[in-house]
Amino acid sequence: MPTLAITNFNIVCSVLGGFITLFGLVSYLFKEKFYLSEALISLLAGVTFSPHATNFIKPLDYAGSEANLDAITLYFTRLVLGVQLVLAGVQLPSRYLHTEWKALALLLGPIMTLMWLSSSLIIWALVPHIPFLHALAVAACVTPTDPVLSNSIVKGKFADKNVPRDLQKIIIAESGANDGLGYPFLFLALYLIKYTGEGGAGQHGGARTAMGLWFGETWGYTIALSVIYGATVGWIAKELLHFAEERKYVDRESFLVFAITLALFIVGTCGMIGSDDVLACFIAGNTFTWDDWFRLETLDDSLQPTIDMLLNLSIFIWFGAICPWPTFLTNDVIPIYRLIPLGIMILLFRRLPIVFAFHTKIHQIEDPRQAIFVGFFGPIGVSAIFYLYISLEFLETLTVDGVQRADAEHLKEVMTVVIWFLAICSIVVHGLSIPLGKLGFFLPRTLSRAFTSQANSPSTQSFTTADRILPANIASALRERRNRRTSRSRNNSRSSRHSVTDDSTPGLPIYRIGGTVIKESDSTGSPIQLGPQEAGPDGPPQLPERTIRFPDEEGISTATTGGRA
Repeated sequence: MPTLAITNFNIVCSVLGGFITLFGLVSYLFKEKFYLSEALISLLAGVTFSPHATNFIKPLDYAGSEANLDAITLYFTRLVLGVQLVLAGVQLPSRYLHTEWKALALLLGPIMTLMWLSSSLIIWALVPHIPFLHALAVAACVTPTDPVLSNSIVKGKFADKNVPRDLQKIIIAESGANDGLGYPFLFLALYLIKYTGEGGAGQHGGARTAMGLWFGETWGYTIALSVIYGATVGWIAKELLHFAEERKYVDRESFLVFAITLALFIVGTCGMIGSDDVLACFIAGNTFTWDDWFRLETLDDSLQPTIDMLLNLSIFIWFGAICPWPTFLTNDVIPIYRLIPLGIMILLFRRLPIVFAFHTKIHQIEDPRQAIFVGFFGPIGVSAIFYLYISLEFLETLTVDGVQRADAEHLKEVMTVVIWFLAICSIVVHGLSIPLGKLGFFLPRTLSRAFTSQANSPSTQSFTTADRILPANIASALRERRNRRTSRSRNNSRSSRHSVTDDSTPGLPIYRIGGTVIKESDSTGSPIQLGPQEAGPDGPPQLPERTIRFPDEEGISTATTGGRA
């Protein structure tokens, strides 16, 4: 007789699949109309399904122990960052790291260093009983800007309308590169803690051993090796894909997924050799599309953004479920009345004043308004949680007679509470900044237009505001200018409407999913008949403007080009 099988696997599949399905039904409304980030929505969903609310998702039951749960979170963040950073590298134009090295050197050098030091000072001032060396370790985790959350300001309708292309590219490049460069800041503090320690608790070797390991192991093995390895793998992958495509060995599906599988390969191999897989993935993605070939060939495809979206939704649901929410209120390291000002101070002073001070030297930032935008939108997210669990793994090794050192244990609790809280603050604040900013911008204008239209109605047109407070000649000039503008906008909107069904009946424009308008007429003004593919000059459907024709597209290619593949 059939029985209910309410197992963990069935519950997780039901919850995750149901949420993503329901979110997909209103995703355009939330992201392009309300400007809400999918990270914030997923985080709220994770809290709702977590043991702190409905208890549908039980991370500790799945992991079996706290150590296993930490390991799962670390591996999950590595996976998401690896895929995201390869895709970030692929998005950049040809030779971008080479052509824009000056701006990137400024962002990744002095600006990132000052972000680290300013965050350290704020943490040191507000977290009680913490040495400055420990504050340096905590600040190193939140110094890199998160590439996952940065997507909310460089993709979508808001970015297309408000963020210049050059600014979008430099934000992508900075968030991709500085994620991997968080290692030197973090391990400088961790090595000093290990070998100097608080109150003489450090292991033998002193500061000289710590600095030797920092230069040799962190810069030499972790950073330099990852750059060389990422560039080598990316270049070889590019050449192999060129070779296979020229000989028609690869089909369309395998071509599209190539960058994602490359990310998985780099994450796995760098993990085995103990190098910086995050930085290697970004370098590999940029090298892979060094000649711009792969990026241009995949512009008309949505597989990569789809995988990106699925990973984003999953990771932030997981964060909402595993976040130690109760510790924000009850912990032994920092009270809530200090924790809230800490979050505010970090969001305001960690990055904004520094970027504003240097913005004249970065040509992509054209004015102070853009400098404030770039300075404020430096989110803390997946990368901070990644470095948190890297730090916790390192601190577990600091033992005396088989027991974790007291200073390491205290730092572990401080990092868990502070970094999780700062990440949650950033997800919420940066997720709500754009919709609240839009509301504050549009609401006064909407009210003003409502009052203006009411004042210009036929019953009140004889006594307008301009007639009351302006001379007659100025008021008439203003009314004439308003009438000309209204007439021009009406003519433009009337001329933009073409028929998409037949030559005699006017119709509305046809939109693609996402809101962009499909091309309505050709240069002669004749309506274009639309089918599965857009019609070309000779009538038959044509493939998108790509140079590659895959083996499974040969039939269409031959029919549309007269035998020319």
